[in-house]
Amino acid sequence: MIQTTDVVVVGAGIVGLAHAWASARRGRSVALLERGPVASGASVRNFGMVWPVGQPVEVLPVALRSRALWLEAAVEAGFWHHTRGSVFLAVHEDELAVMREFVEGPAAAGYDCTMLTQDQVLALCPAANRARVIGGFASTTEVGVDPREAIATLPSMLANRHGVRVRFDTPAVRIEPGLVHTADGSAYEARERVVVCSGAETRTLFPEVFDRQDLTLCKLQMLATGAQPAGWSAGPMIASGPTLRHYTSFAGCPTLAELKRRVAEQAPELDAMGIHFMAAQNGAGEVVLGDSHEYGEPVSPFDRGDIDAVMLRGLRELLDLPDWSIARRWHGVYLKAPGRTHFVHEPLPGVTVFNGLGGAGMTLSFGLADAFWEDGTEKTLPTTTHTLEKDGATP
Repeated sequence: MIQTTDVVVVGAGIVGLAHAWASARRGRSVALLERGPVASGASVRNFGMVWPVGQPVEVLPVALRSRALWLEAAVEAGFWHHTRGSVFLAVHEDELAVMREFVEGPAAAGYDCTMLTQDQVLALCPAANRARVIGGFASTTEVGVDPREAIATLPSMLANRHGVRVRFDTPAVRIEPGLVHTADGSAYEARERVVVCSGAETRTLFPEVFDRQDLTLCKLQMLATGAQPAGWSAGPMIASGPTLRHYTSFAGCPTLAELKRRVAEQAPELDAMGIHFMAAQNGAGEVVLGDSHEYGEPVSPFDRGDIDAVMLRGLRELLDLPDWSIARRWHGVYLKAPGRTHFVHEPLPGVTVFNGLGGAGMTLSFGLADAFWEDGTEKTLPTTTHTLEKDGATP
């Protein structure tokens, strides 16, 4: 049996959901196929941070468009979210210097950031460690969601409000021009376009795309506390001084090199494990903690206790939580395209592979998909969103 729609989207992670929504809201009929009973890949294994402040200035308009769409989606779908923004906490003077250069420098024109004294940081962020934090800066643009809730809720919104045909437990096993064959013997025909948003599983359907596009896998480890005492709030989403070396928005800060040298000399394990420190409290009161970055293959199914130990040691220096009991530990694997925000490729007529957003999927997917369906052109921007150095090389 062949079912026909204008658009067929393969994958119900955040990239696939973004394309289904962007095309449906422009009047296309859409079928959204997800191989499992729920989406369970990288899209649900992250902080839930919509993070414009981490994007370089040329990518910022896309990130801010994504932010607006996230807020619209949250209202339509009814999932928890907050607009408390983010705070970067400094525990070393060189971190504070980089933050000041970013906030006061010429690149700051597109960002809405304010330097904070120690007292201002402590007032804004109850989670900050009073004994260590010396200052920081705040950004207003970041939005927090619980990715498990958002990714689980959006398909129903797409079906009920936009008429998207959502099919779970429907693995795509073969793709031809304009036609997707699934494991149950069905086929889905796209009058206009098939969009493949299969994340790290791209190799299953198009191994040649994976091999030719200079893509790499990244494994990250994360943790979460249980619900904090009732009524306690961590405040905004939290980033650290070491986070400054992770995002290219800070790459132009003159003293960043000095910060990187200190980290390499005093804490080489952070570079070796790809670690920086971030935290985000979700609607259940849990504090999500992380994270690490291991690049390349093979990707081990086993998590490393030494990575968790290093992350927790650094996070305890940065934060003062009422309850540090760890309730969950997990890892995620995402696909990234070094040197690019993402990649778009047409392996067959009428078939687009849209992938490789790396750790910026939550931040950029809605904006990139919206731009793609606005005029149908590739919107690959000429920079990557992450430049964390590992073993002396930029992954």
